[in-house]
Amino acid sequence: MAFRFKQFSVEDQQSTLRVGSDAVLLGAWASVADDSSILEVGTGCGVISLMLAQRSTARIDAIEIDEPSFLQARENFGASPWNKSLHPMLISLQEFARNTSEKYDHILTNPPFFRNSLKSSDPVRNTAKHENKLTHDDILQSAIHLLGRNGKLTLILPPREGQVFTEMASGMKLFLTRETEIIPKTGKPVNRKLMEFSCIPPSRFISNQLTIRLEDDTYTQEYREFTGSYYFSLK
Repeated sequence: MAFRFKQFSVEDQQSTLRVGSDAVLLGAWASVADDSSILEVGTGCGVISLMLAQRSTARIDAIEIDEPSFLQARENFGASPWNKSLHPMLISLQEFARNTSEKYDHILTNPPFFRNSLKSSDPVRNTAKHENKLTHDDILQSAIHLLGRNGKLTLILPPREGQVFTEMASGMKLFLTRETEIIPKTGKPVNRKLMEFSCIPPSRFISNQLTIRLEDDTYTQEYREFTGSYYFSLK
C-alpha cells in the first residue's frame, strides 16, 4: 500500500530504506528555495527527493546503489507531478563523483551511521545502515568534489556520529552553518541532529531544537507545523 502525502504517494516495499521519520525530517528541514541543482545520495524509495521537488524548481539527481530501491524510486518519481525534474541513477557515490564534472548547489543524504555496532543477517540492510559501502569520509570527499563554490551539504545523524562528522568536515573546510537537534519525546534526550554544512564560513551559526511528541505520545504543535506541507493529519 502506498504511503500518501498531500501532493504525492510513495511505494516503499522493495526499498532498503522505507519511509521513516529520519527521511521526513531531512526532507522537510532542508533549505532548497535558492537551489537550481540538487543531488540526493542514497535515495532509497525516493521520498526525500519527492519532498524537495514539492517545494523546489531545481533539477534533482538521485543516486542509489541498490537496484530494487532504484527501481522503486524511479517508479515513484514517474508517478509524481515532478517527474521531469527528478532523475534517478543506479550508481554509487564514489563512482558518480569519479565520472562526472557536474557541480551541485546542494547535496543531501540520510547516510549510513552505524560504525562498530552489531550487524543484522540481511546484507542489503547492512549496506543501507552501516558504513561498509559508504563511509563518512567518502561523503565528505565526494561533496568537496561535487559542490559548487557556494554549495551546501545537508544530512541527518545521531548526536555522537554528528559530532564526529562535524569535526571531519571542519578539517576539510566544510563549515557547519545550522543545526536542529531532534528530541523524539518530551523528557527524552536528543537522538538525531539535522545539519547543514557550507563551503563558505557562516557569518552566524543557527542552532535550535524540535520535539516530535509530547509525554502522552501526541505530536507537538511545532512538529505538526514543521510537517504540515506534507502530511494530511497527525494523530
